Amino acid sequence: MSSALSTEIYRYQLVRDRLLEAWPTLDAETLTDTLEGITDLHEMIAAVIRSALVDESLQSGLRYRLEDMRVRMKRLEERGLKKRQLAQEAMTEVGLTKLEQPDFTASVRAGSPSLVVTAEDLIPEAYWVPQALKLNRQALLSDLKQGERVPGAELSNTQPMLMVRTK
Repeated sequence: MSSALSTEIYRYQLVRDRLLEAWPTLDAETLTDTLEGITDLHEMIAAVIRSALVDESLQSGLRYRLEDMRVRMKRLEERGLKKRQLAQEAMTEVGLTKLEQPDFTASVRAGSPSLVVTAEDLIPEAYWVPQALKLNRQALLSDLKQGERVPGAELSNTQPMLMVRTK
């Protein structure tokens, strides 16, 4: 928390306590209105929330832009692969094994063999890697919310949450 906001919270609490000492029967609405008029806490909190709204808008825009750029990157990747494939096929078709240019050298050579699994059930156990168990957090949370008791897990206490609606 920023020091200015911390200072204003302290000031707000101090003024509130002094007002309640001086007027113990003061109603909540009058106390709130009085504190709003003589402290800057409401404005400071509003400024923090506005700043958070701007950050969230920027985040949303960046998320959209990142997705757009990922799509573009994928298209460029596929286009590059297709062009390389086209060049390889052309060189292979005419028997050209090497192409030297001022900025690159391309050559066609035999590739490495890749794995082709024809029947997984016939592959010996030595080639299988055991997988670690993974906790299904969604199912666990769902069961706990429905009131089931699950050893080793529980729901946390609820935390206060700030809800901000924009107009």
